[in-house]
Amino acid sequence: MNALLPSPQCNDFAYRHIVIMGVSGSGKSTVGEMLSPVVGLAYRDGDDLHPQENIAKMARGVPLTDEDRWPWLREIGAWLAAADNGAMVGCSALKRSYRDLIREYVPEVAFLHLDGEFSVLFERMNHRPGHFMPASLLHSQVETLESLGPDESGKLFDISEPLETIVGKAARWIRTGDQLSEH
Repeated sequence: MNALLPSPQCNDFAYRHIVIMGVSGSGKSTVGEMLSPVVGLAYRDGDDLHPQENIAKMARGVPLTDEDRWPWLREIGAWLAAADNGAMVGCSALKRSYRDLIREYVPEVAFLHLDGEFSVLFERMNHRPGHFMPASLLHSQVETLESLGPDESGKLFDISEPLETIVGKAARWIRTGDQLSEH
C-alpha cells in the first residue's frame, strides 16, 4: 500500500487521536493540512481554539503563562474527545503537564512531535506573513519545551526532511504505531 494514499479503515490505525506538536514555526499546520487527507482524519489548527486574549498577548510579544494556556488546552482536549472517529489537532503541547491535561480528555492520544534546529525555526517564523506569533517568542517556547517521555505515545519527526517525506513517515506511524525515532 502506498503510504500517501488514504486508508479507508482509520479505526484500524494504531493512533486515531493525534496532537501535532512542536514550537512555533515547526510546521504543525502545514503537516496537519497535508496529512489529513492522506490518513482520512480531520485536522484543526489549535490556534483557532485560543481565546482572543491569548492571541492579543502573543501578538504583543508577551509569552503565555500556564494560567493562560489551561483553558486553551482544555478546549484542545474536548475537541479531540468529541471526534469519535479520530482527529488531529495542531498544538504546541510544550510541557508534559500540558500533554497530561489533554490525556485527561483523550487517554489514548498520541503526539507527533515536529522538531528542528533553532535557526530553521527562526527563519520560518520570520517569513510567515500575517501570523500573530512573533519570532521573538521562539526562545521562550524552546526553553519551555519538554521532550516526550519514554512512557508517552508519540514520535519525533525531523523538520529538515522534505515535507512529503515527513507526511509519508507520519502516515505510516499513525497506521502502524512504529515508535522508532526519526533522528
